[in-house]
Amino acid sequence: MNNVIIGIGSNIDAEINISKMLKILKSHVEVVKVSSFVKTKPIGIENQAEFTNGAVKIRTKLFRNDLTVLLKKIEDKMGRGRTAPKFGPRNIDLDIVVWNGEIVDDDYYTRDFLQKSVGEINE
Repeated sequence: MNNVIIGIGSNIDAEINISKMLKILKSHVEVVKVSSFVKTKPIGIENQAEFTNGAVKIRTKLFRNDLTVLLKKIEDKMGRGRTAPKFGPRNIDLDIVVWNGEIVDDDYYTRDFLQKSVGEINE
């Protein structure tokens, strides 16, 4: 089994979309723990709503590439637009941050909220 931490972000109906995403995710993988969520100021494009960010720890038999495909499918199923600007508003954003104890997302090193969320559920 692979132990994975996924970063979560949303600034469009965040409570609803994060809850919906977790239900969908639970139907595909074992959810071990969900971090608390924090409000953060947007990065890049500042003229938009604050983001709600957190993380979820999961266990899965999926290979990393297959999990990435699953996360993109969940984002798509929830209506995430792929043509919007990189740092623009989004209803859900899912990124693999830690894979079997190894940090695999460089954003971890520059975003305090991501470090705190990962630390909280990685105890």
